[in-house]
Amino acid sequence: MSLFTRSFLLIALLILASAAATVQLYRVYEREPRARELAQQTVSIVNLTRAALVNADPVLRRNLLIEINEREGIRLAPLTGSELLELLPDEELFALVSTKIKKILGAQTRFAYARDRVEGFWVSFSIDEDDYWVMLPRERFEPQIGLEWLGGGLALLALALAGAWLIASALSRPLGAIAAAAREVGRGQLPAPLAETGPREMRTVSVAFNRMAGDLAAMERERATVLAGISHDLRTPLSRLRLAIEMSGTDAPTAEGMSADIEEMDQVIGQFLAFARGEDEPLLEGDLNALIAELVEGYRKRDQAVTFTPGKLARLSFAPLAVRRAVSNLIDNALHYAASPVEVTTAREATRALIEVKDCGPGVPAGELERLKRPFTRLNEARSGGGGAGLGLAIAERIARAHGGRLELAVREGGGLLARLSLAAA
Repeated sequence: MSLFTRSFLLIALLILASAAATVQLYRVYEREPRARELAQQTVSIVNLTRAALVNADPVLRRNLLIEINEREGIRLAPLTGSELLELLPDEELFALVSTKIKKILGAQTRFAYARDRVEGFWVSFSIDEDDYWVMLPRERFEPQIGLEWLGGGLALLALALAGAWLIASALSRPLGAIAAAAREVGRGQLPAPLAETGPREMRTVSVAFNRMAGDLAAMERERATVLAGISHDLRTPLSRLRLAIEMSGTDAPTAEGMSADIEEMDQVIGQFLAFARGEDEPLLEGDLNALIAELVEGYRKRDQAVTFTPGKLARLSFAPLAVRRAVSNLIDNALHYAASPVEVTTAREATRALIEVKDCGPGVPAGELERLKRPFTRLNEARSGGGGAGLGLAIAERIARAHGGRLELAVREGGGLLARLSLAAA
C-alpha cells in the first residue's frame, strides 16, 4: 500500500470517526431538551383535550373531536382495560418523556406504543370517573431528517474527503519525487534537483539529497577523468613498445608473446576508456539479431567456438555500438574464464528482448553473482589468470540499464554461467 493511499485512508477514517462522534454527542445532548419539549407538547394536548371535552356542548363535542383528529392527527378513545397494548420501546427518549409527563399528569398516567394495532404515542388521562386514551402521531417522536440534512451531510463528507486527499497528496508528492530521484541515482543517472520547498523537514531532506546527488556526480566525473587520463597516457608507451618489438629482431615466439601481452594491456585500457566515457549513444531502430550474428561471425573467423541461435524478436530501438560492446564483453568474459563452446541466444519475453550468453566453465558461486557486476571486481580464481580489469560486466550492466533493462547472472544447469542481458522494447 502506497504512502498516499495509507495517509488518505487514515485521515478519511479519522474524519469519519470524528463525524460519527459528533453526531452521537449531538444526539446525547439534544435528547434532554427534545424530551422536555415533547413532554410539554403532550401535556398541553392532554389538557386541551380534557378541557374541550369538559366544556364543550355535548351536541358539538363529536364534531370537536373530529376536527381535532383531522387537524392535529390526535385520536381519542375510552380506556376499557381490555385493549391490546404495545409497550413503549426501551429507548432513552421515551423513558425521559414518560417520566416528565408523569411528574405533571400524575403517576397513574399510562403509556402505550400501539393500541389495538393502531400505532402512535398513547397517553391516558381521566375526566371525573372516566379514563380515556389520547393518541399523538408517532412521527413527532421520530427525528426528521430531510433532504436538506442529507444533502448537507453528503456535502460535508465530500469536502472532508477532498481535504484528506489534499493533505495526503501534500505528504506523498515530495516523498514520491525523492524516491524517483533515488531510483535515477541508483541507475547511475543525475536526477533533476528536487524542489527545496514545503515544510522544514521536507526542505531539509531535499537539500541533503541534492547535495548528495551533486557530490556523487562530481565523484563520478572525477573518477572518469582520472581513468580517461591514465588510459590515454598508457597507450602512447604501448605503441612505442609495439614498434620496439617489431624492430628488435627478437625470435618469433618471444615477439608473439610480448605482442599478446601488449594487446591484452590495450584491451584493459579500452575497458577503462569505455567505462569512463559512459554510454550516451542515440537509440536507433534496428535488427538486434543481425547485429549479434555479425558479432559472432567475427569470433568464428578467429577460430573461437561461439555459436548463435537467433530467436523471434520485435524490432526495437537500441544503441548499436553500446549493445555490441555489452554482448562482446559477455562473450569475452565467457571465452577468457570458461570452457568452450560459448552459446549466444536471443528470445522475446513480454515487452523485452533477451540476449543470453552461456558457457561451459566451472561456474560461479551463487553468493558471488551480484558482486561480479560491480566495477573492478573479479573472483580469486580469475585473478590468477591474465588480463581483465573487472569492468566488462559492469559496462554490460550499465548499458542494459540505459536501455531500461538489466544484466542477470545465474548458475547454468549442468555447469557453467548464464549471463542474460535484457533490453526494453520500443
